[in-house]
Amino acid sequence: MATLPNPLPLLALPPGTLVDTTVDDPWHEPLLWYADEPARPGDWARLRATGRPLGLLPVLVDGGRLDQWPEDWELDPAGASYPGDHEAGEVLGEFWEQCAPDEMEDGADWPGLAPAPSGNSSETPDEVAAEMADELADGLRTALVPARRSADIPAAIGWSGPLNHENDVARLCAVLRSWEDRFGIRVVALGFDTLTVSVGRPPTTVAEARALAAEHFAFCPDNIDAAPPNGLAEYADKYLLGQETWSFWWD
Repeated sequence: MATLPNPLPLLALPPGTLVDTTVDDPWHEPLLWYADEPARPGDWARLRATGRPLGLLPVLVDGGRLDQWPEDWELDPAGASYPGDHEAGEVLGEFWEQCAPDEMEDGADWPGLAPAPSGNSSETPDEVAAEMADELADGLRTALVPARRSADIPAAIGWSGPLNHENDVARLCAVLRSWEDRFGIRVVALGFDTLTVSVGRPPTTVAEARALAAEHFAFCPDNIDAAPPNGLAEYADKYLLGQETWSFWWD
């Protein structure tokens, strides 16, 4: 597929850092820009409004407890394929087969993708994302990434946060694309090994939430294994039903 020119080097941006650092040699163009100053409420929405027409999308970046900012994230854009080359159901089905027999008591078969929620939100997915970004802003910094879809942001920078689960982050971005279509998610924040998305159309019934829980387990088993409650039903009821924020962490 044809790629658009990277506008980051040409823009007059606030004080910040253009990141081209990877696990190997410097990348041939900036992977992202992030601000020197902490984010403020409203920054994410303003950056989206100005950046989207130029092929740039905003994300908050989190240095975490170890003060690791994107140049320390071991980015690997050369190792990322294209998200559109993968199908979400197949990716999750493969992960399920790898993880479920060992970690699920009943060893259930992969149930397939959950249906889109039946309810509608009074806000657009972008409005929900902007509100969440304002809530998360404290201590994080705004960034701009050359990407056409929010779901593609991790692949666009070669993010290696899920490396112990999957070494081609574009396969996970294929799942994010599917969630973008079904649940109105937006990638709002990234850390060294953490991902937070807003959810414009969350599950509104127990049945919807529990169907989705299998996808979350396949996508990020650590979410269920490392943080009680450890069952899919309990996870669905507590973290998915009506929730406009999904957070993921890979060990």
